[in-house]
Amino acid sequence: MTQQKRSNENQKSSTANRGFASMDEEKQREIASKGGQAAHEKGTAHEFTPEEAREAGHKGGQAAHEKGTAHEFTPEEAREAGRKGGKH
Repeated sequence: MTQQKRSNENQKSSTANRGFASMDEEKQREIASKGGQAAHEKGTAHEFTPEEAREAGHKGGQAAHEKGTAHEFTPEEAREAGRKGGKH
């Protein structure tokens, strides 16, 4: 193997464990959460309109159903949700 090729392989492995994307999900969430908190404290965080929130929730629900991770309501949970309707 040539010296140049070995150098390139060493370079790839030394950078593979760097950066946000290489961190485990828990660490990424922790860092992202701190960023969100800071943005809210600073007043620069995005505030969703009701329409944006509805659209985001719809997309999340669709994705969860496609992945098979969506919550399946029991008949009692569905009745309770129906009774609440749009109330908080």
